[in-house]
Amino acid sequence: MQKSTWFVIVLAVCLMAFVNAQPLQAQIPSTNRTISVTGDAEVKVAPDEVILILGVETSDKNLQTARRQNDDRIKRVIALTKEFGIDPKHVQTDQMSVNPRYKNGYYTDSDFLGYFVRKTVVITLKDISKFEDLYAAMLTAGANYVQGVQFRTTDLRKYRDQARAMAIQAAKEKATAMAGGLAQKIGEPQTIQENYSNWYSWYDARGGGSMTQNVTQNVSGGSIGEQETFAPGQISVSARVTVVFGLQ
Repeated sequence: MQKSTWFVIVLAVCLMAFVNAQPLQAQIPSTNRTISVTGDAEVKVAPDEVILILGVETSDKNLQTARRQNDDRIKRVIALTKEFGIDPKHVQTDQMSVNPRYKNGYYTDSDFLGYFVRKTVVITLKDISKFEDLYAAMLTAGANYVQGVQFRTTDLRKYRDQARAMAIQAAKEKATAMAGGLAQKIGEPQTIQENYSNWYSWYDARGGGSMTQNVTQNVSGGSIGEQETFAPGQISVSARVTVVFGLQ
């Protein structure tokens, strides 16, 4: 038989073997075994500053009178901040609103209650030991509405990073324990996802408080009355991550 004929036969056999091998390769089971876990962590930290958001509301049937009364109270509030040694750059008049109000929803002269003028002052207090005295003095000066109180830490970024690192470690420990229960070992992390990173504190104003996550912590608005005993407590900085590990 000629050499060219032998070459054609051998080539045909190789091609048939390659084609027949393809379905077998596709049937090889996947070895990509993984375990997914969630890790949580929380860091407690004492606040080192407080933002006090106060409102001054006055009313009169004469708009100019209502505005003048409001301005007088605002001046007394701002003067107090100087007495407490607060830097002027940490004192800001934020919002002003003027609303005519009527009783029973009837817009007639006989039902007119007057013009209600409200201004908001935002004060950043760096020495939180002065908070209670400042709060009480503001009431005496004419502030009559709490817009909010925010206890914060100036090192929030550092504590968020710390909480995140602890959450990752917690996820690794959980994955190791779960895999060990099945006589397995974890391998390299495949994916990692941060679910949230929050901070919150708690403030109790006249029996009610509000917990707000992420950036600020607000107290439910409302009229304010007598001074109450106050303790700032601690801020909780929390983090959660989800990690997928391979199994060896």
